[in-house]
Amino acid sequence: MAEKKEKLFDQFPPISTEEWRAKVDADLKGVPFEKKLVWRTNEGFNVNPMYRAEDIADLKTTDSLPGEYPFVRGTRNDNNWLTRQEIIADSMEEANAKAIDAIAKGVNSIYCKIPAEQVGVAAIETLLKGIDLAAVEVNLGTCQRHTLELGKALVAYINAVGAAETFHGSINYNPVRRALRHGGEILADAVEVAKELIAMAAPVKGLRVVSVDSVMFNNAGAYIYQELGYALAWGAQWMTALTEAGVDADAAAKAIKFNMGISSNYFLELAKFRAARMLWAQIVKQYAPKCDCSCKMVCHAETSKFNQTIFDAHVNLLRSQTEAMSAALAGVDSITVVPFDAPYQTPDAFSERIARNQQFLLKEESHLDKVVDPAGGSYYVETLTASIAEQAWKLFLEVQDAEGFFKAVANGAVQKAVNESSEKRHSDMARRKEILLGTNQYPNFNEMAADKIKKCGCKCGCNESAGEGVGLSAKRQASDFEDLRLATERAANRPKVFMLTIGNLAMRLARAQFSSNFFGCAGYEIIDNIGFDTVADGVKAAFDKQADVVVLCSSDDEYAELAPEAFKLIDGKAKFVVAGAPACMEDLQKLGISEFIHVRSNVLETLQKFNSELLK
Repeated sequence: MAEKKEKLFDQFPPISTEEWRAKVDADLKGVPFEKKLVWRTNEGFNVNPMYRAEDIADLKTTDSLPGEYPFVRGTRNDNNWLTRQEIIADSMEEANAKAIDAIAKGVNSIYCKIPAEQVGVAAIETLLKGIDLAAVEVNLGTCQRHTLELGKALVAYINAVGAAETFHGSINYNPVRRALRHGGEILADAVEVAKELIAMAAPVKGLRVVSVDSVMFNNAGAYIYQELGYALAWGAQWMTALTEAGVDADAAAKAIKFNMGISSNYFLELAKFRAARMLWAQIVKQYAPKCDCSCKMVCHAETSKFNQTIFDAHVNLLRSQTEAMSAALAGVDSITVVPFDAPYQTPDAFSERIARNQQFLLKEESHLDKVVDPAGGSYYVETLTASIAEQAWKLFLEVQDAEGFFKAVANGAVQKAVNESSEKRHSDMARRKEILLGTNQYPNFNEMAADKIKKCGCKCGCNESAGEGVGLSAKRQASDFEDLRLATERAANRPKVFMLTIGNLAMRLARAQFSSNFFGCAGYEIIDNIGFDTVADGVKAAFDKQADVVVLCSSDDEYAELAPEAFKLIDGKAKFVVAGAPACMEDLQKLGISEFIHVRSNVLETLQKFNSELLK
């Protein structure tokens, strides 16, 4: 007789959602569930603290398998994404050597931007010499007005080496780039050039020549639903324009490649890519392609530059690691991890090596390439996928109703909407509603960064302002705080902030730590203390240290007595600040005490004010 195996969960009775909710409500002791535990996302929908099978019971996204239309679970039967590295070099010979070295170290996808004056077969031959086109994906770009010339040179080379059947890669044709960056109309011959590129690339089945670069929105500070909604509208505009120009729907769809960004919102980004494939498949389906395979989205993902920082730059590694993990679990086709030093210099050999290894860790150590759509069936992720798809689809329809994506870019509507989101995120950064570790929270007080900043950029003219309208914001989220610290660093005298800690031990320590982090965000010298017996002792010690700012750190109850005494003893010889927002604040203000810092303070504006008064 076969031994009966007992299932673990058979030991526990089923628990209904109502019972779970009753237990949560009891533990909250009267605090509203929605206020305490429900999170309102920037994408316009709520996220609950728990999900159950019933939450996804009616979702259609769970009906398909990986590789099946509408491809929400992936376009392939494996998750072996390509590891891409951007090749940055001063010559094609150097680029070739760098590419071969990167490939030898595990990279199987490269991107290289060829200077306009070098575009031609000779440059392609030099760049790709010794590279196995069957084993390595090749992605090329140049200034947009030379893309057709680049396409001709690449196809000629591919045919010459007999790689038409095995080549896979792309040409980054994005005639919308300049208008997005600087305003104005897109290139007048955009559709004609795209049509010619598609015809030219037809013999090379693995070559995609039309780009949807929604990574531009990500790097400008867009919210996730905006990047996805605009990416879909952009792709649909290409499908409409190309099919109306006589291009076959299948050929048009198979020419488009999406280049998307990845923010640090881990689960929402994972859901975004799943939703993107599903929605794009349904969009392409409306153009009546002959094969569902034409509905597959080919998507490259790139870690965000918007949240990268100059100070405490190694924290960029933590951000890009979680971002890359989101994209890997979501089943994208290839990933670029932007090196951690990209905000202040051309990435060096060390940072490029680390960026490669970040992806190798996900493959070789975590084995994320061995499982297709591991998030499939997750109550939480499936719900997020449906929610982000709904919000992005609303935006997509708005753009469609307003005459399409190209028109929305030309009249500045897209740029304006993204810039408004960027401004909101900068505002949230200033108030610490969004945190960048090492920048607006827990900064390294003594780090200096001015000497490591090296300016670099394209000199071909493609970035020159058209002067015709509004462009996407180029400000990283940390830029305002970095300006503060760089101004401090370059000043003749670095301000000193003295913590006058006194009274209640727990409160003075907590407020000293808060205040140190607060003023450290401007790069001031922080002088902390273990505590003083009297206010007079603390003020004397502050004067001995030649403090520019004295921060009184104590408890709310003690401020009514301690603050007036300290304010009187300091007598304007230094800036006087009270750490907290005590009940006696109005009384203290009547005495002339005007500076209070607390969790509701606008950190950026407060520090900008101090900078204007202290830096000489």
